[in-house]
Amino acid sequence: MLALAFVRSPHAHARVRAVDATAARALAGVAAVVTGADLRGLARPLAPRLAGEGFTPSEWPALADGEVCYVGQAVAVVAAETAYVAADAGELMRVQYEARPAVATVDRALAGDGVVFRRAYRHGDVDAVFAGAATVLRERFSHGRCAAAPLEPRGVLADWDGDTLTVWASTQIPSVLRSALAAALGLAETCVRVVAPDVGGGFGLKTHVSPEEIAVAAVARLLGRPVKWVEQRREQLTAAAHAREQRIDVELAADAGGVVRGLRARVVSDAGAYHIYPLTAALEPLGSAAILPGPYRVEVYEYEALAVRTHKPPLGAYRGVGMTMGAFVMERMLDLLAERLALDPAEVRRRNFVPREAYPFVSASGMTYDSGDYPKALEQALALAGYDALRREQQAARAAGRLLGVGVACYTEYTGMGSAVFRRRGMHDVRGVESATVTMDPDGGVRCATSFPSQGQGHATTIAQVVADRLGVALERVRLVPADTAVVPPGSGTFGSRGAVSIGGTIAVAADRVRARLQALAAHLLEAAAADVVVEDERAHVRGFPERAVALAELARLAYSPPRGGLPAELEPGLSATVSFDPPGPTFSGAVHVALVEVDRATGRVSVRRYVVVEDCGPVVNPTIVEGQIHGAVAQGLGEALLESIVYDGDGQLLTATLMDYALPKAGDVPSFEIGHLETPSPLMPGGVKGMGEGGTIGAPAALANAVADAVRPLGVRVTGLPVRAEDLARREV
Repeated sequence: MLALAFVRSPHAHARVRAVDATAARALAGVAAVVTGADLRGLARPLAPRLAGEGFTPSEWPALADGEVCYVGQAVAVVAAETAYVAADAGELMRVQYEARPAVATVDRALAGDGVVFRRAYRHGDVDAVFAGAATVLRERFSHGRCAAAPLEPRGVLADWDGDTLTVWASTQIPSVLRSALAAALGLAETCVRVVAPDVGGGFGLKTHVSPEEIAVAAVARLLGRPVKWVEQRREQLTAAAHAREQRIDVELAADAGGVVRGLRARVVSDAGAYHIYPLTAALEPLGSAAILPGPYRVEVYEYEALAVRTHKPPLGAYRGVGMTMGAFVMERMLDLLAERLALDPAEVRRRNFVPREAYPFVSASGMTYDSGDYPKALEQALALAGYDALRREQQAARAAGRLLGVGVACYTEYTGMGSAVFRRRGMHDVRGVESATVTMDPDGGVRCATSFPSQGQGHATTIAQVVADRLGVALERVRLVPADTAVVPPGSGTFGSRGAVSIGGTIAVAADRVRARLQALAAHLLEAAAADVVVEDERAHVRGFPERAVALAELARLAYSPPRGGLPAELEPGLSATVSFDPPGPTFSGAVHVALVEVDRATGRVSVRRYVVVEDCGPVVNPTIVEGQIHGAVAQGLGEALLESIVYDGDGQLLTATLMDYALPKAGDVPSFEIGHLETPSPLMPGGVKGMGEGGTIGAPAALANAVADAVRPLGVRVTGLPVRAEDLARREV
């Protein structure tokens, strides 16, 4: 096996005049140097599709060939005996560039021919509502770029055996990656196998197919040897997909009582140099625009959603994609409305919530909210936080010259999307369907294989719980095998808070089918009706007659080695079931967040003193896992709100390429969490389950921004951008 190292552009925009690999190839241990010219005709560029008007396609090559469009774009790859030799050889590469002007801001992109996606929407007589409104608020909000920064960076190992390409990848989308590799390399999908072992964090970053993955596979095929690339942290911050960079101009119309009647928004995302595969640059602006009305009864709404091309890495999915910015903007606007009308922020939300009896409710953006109870969730959160006491504490602190702030944020989150959602968006390269196989082996142990890999959500535990409960086996007898396209039918992957919903629609159903076969076989042996057979505690027995029983291991043995006389005519040998599931959603989760912060007057540093979440994700399958997801997501949301920012200068040069510059939250930045649960089951999904893996990153930035704004209001500081950095607060320039 050879190790790979990519040679990357130091320019944001340049013509590649020449690539000289003479010195690199001469280094002992170097097997090959591959350039963009070498891959012409061998690897097609990534070119995701989007149906509908307003989409300008792009082609993202595996290796730049003639032009580079962002700092860090790969222009060549070195294959060597060790990663160290590959890195050394990369330093010996000589690439001649002709620098060109770079577009590094949204305004410059809009001033030129930079729009790559545009979609407009209008619901109701917006002009009339705004003309008759008692209060109209206008504001511009922005969100800086950020990075997913998973503990495990990207990694790819590819092996071409002359007939089949096998790829092991740190990916959330093995089936999509398989299709993309086959298309890029001109192979039949049957000649491509993708294995996704346990993934050490993804957060959306690994929901994309990257040019590096295509390049690694192409090099393996070109050289006829297995090759491996493991991303360095600097590469991840420099060249992997980024997230969030967006600007929203919004107008809100309300009556004299603080009831919101209408919204207008212009959403502009900095999409970077290329459309991300397979989601395209539409994902972020459409997501923000669609969710902006939140869990509120807004009558009329219009938006324009745009994505513009700049000389930066592509913008892609990150935990809470689109929804984080939408919630931040709406929740800030409600606080500004409360300030204008001298109302408590919680009271403004009470006056605008969709009541529980109104579900299913069609939002002003056209989304059908299937379930929820936000009035109850708000009261539960305020009680858990001791809201009135927090306000009294704030008043006493202000009298003493301290800057305390209380922030409330409510959001709704679309989860568990199926094919219908992706087709409505115009996305063709995301199937929307998931698959799973449950097999009881001849010894009574159970294997589960899914199209959706785990990236730290505890899938193995939850799946084992579900299967053990249905098949009557011990938890430790259930094993989740790595996601492998050679083992399971095609699916979509792990993203969009689809895990629990997918488990309910695939694993649970497949396990039920295996149980039904166990019951039928036991009924044959025990001379009883299948409906009277109970499967539990590693045995099957006749209801009411526990002594009439047979061990599951014996049933499994007989299923694979039929007894004399064979199995009943209606039973096939074996105990396995494969189920595919297209979620009928989306189903909508939601939460209420309450934050108490203190801002240091001298340094601007924000300390989070208390944090309360009341989460509604329908029935809670595993409370420990659910609360762990909340903890992790809120920690990420805190980093996004107060610390993390990918920064470029005016020429598109990256200024935050290491963790010395890109400020991830540390243990001391993250408070303890107080969590409450509310369960309003989804009428759409199996078991009423909803997704919830992204909620903390949606609610936390909005709650913390509102809390900081509340704290610094006496100083005349307005909070309209994320992150809210300490240095900006100290300068009073947020």
